[in-house]
Parts: sequence; C-alpha cells; structure tokens
Amino acid sequence: MAENVCINPDLSEEDMDPEVATRMIILGPKADVSESEIVNQLHLLGLPLTIKQTCYGAMVSGKEEDVMEAIKEIRKLDQYNIFTKDRGFPPGDPRRCRGHRKGPREGFHQMEKEFQLLGYVSDALKNPKKISLEEEKCIPVDELKNIIESCSNGEDSHNMNKKNKNKNKDTI
Repeated sequence: MAENVCINPDLSEEDMDPEVATRMIILGPKADVSESEIVNQLHLLGLPLTIKQTCYGAMVSGKEEDVMEAIKEIRKLDQYNIFTKDRGFPPGDPRRCRGHRKGPREGFHQMEKEFQLLGYVSDALKNPKKISLEEEKCIPVDELKNIIESCSNGEDSHNMNKKNKNKNKDTI
C-alpha cells in the first residue's frame, strides 16, 4: 500500500475552523523572485502559519489576519508579479492532496491557463492606462441613409465627414 505523503493526512479541528484561510501564492512568469525565496520570507515573518512550497509559488494557511499580513509583506518583494488566490482546502488535505490521490490536483489545469494570462496582468499593473467605459451609440437611421446615398453617388468619405461635422456644428 502506498504511503500517504500528505502534510496533514488527518483533518483536525483547526482545519474545520471558519477563521482559518488558505491562499495560494502564485508567481507570475516575469517574477524576480523564486518559490524558495517566497517560502523563506514567509518563514522569516514568524507568523503562526502552515507554509508549503509549490511548483507555482507557495500555499499559506492560518488565521485569516495572519495570512493576509503575510501576503501583504510578501508582495513587497515583487508587487507586480505575486498573485494570490483562495484555496478551499488546507495544505495536505487528503481530499485534494496529490500524494494521496495520485495525478495532478483538481483545478491545476485551470490554474495553468490563468498563469498564461498573468504576464499581461503584470504589464497592466506596471503601466496603467485610462480607459473609457462609455457605451457606443447607434448611428441614427437618417445619417446612415445619407452615408449610403453619398457612397452610391460617388462622394468620397472625406467630404462626407466634413459635411457631418458642419451639420453637427449647426445643431449644437
């Protein structure tokens, strides 16, 4: 029989505590830190956390305020390339532990797809741009008819644009 290599094969009362949060810390593709550096820094914080190094970064579990404090401090290492995500199960939970179940963890393929987008998210965080969320308005039917007629009469679009601008000035 295979040995259970999970960190915590038996769920304890703490694992069922609603105040305990587990978050995945995921390094983006452009990160300047490694998984082991993240884990070392987490340990140096001295917070009462369960910390597990992973192929994508780390997993941290503990009281929610301690977990969030750790994430706040870790993000200082590379603010645009360290991302976090809730995980519904503590590290080593036999319901999700890869060592217990064999094969990739459920949700790993989803995270793999998300990882491919993190480089773009990182770039957007580094170089924010103002965007407008105004909805496009439909062109009035009469204006569309005029455009169609002008095209069929052989007028070029440049002259049409001038006419429309002058028309708009008259109505303002």
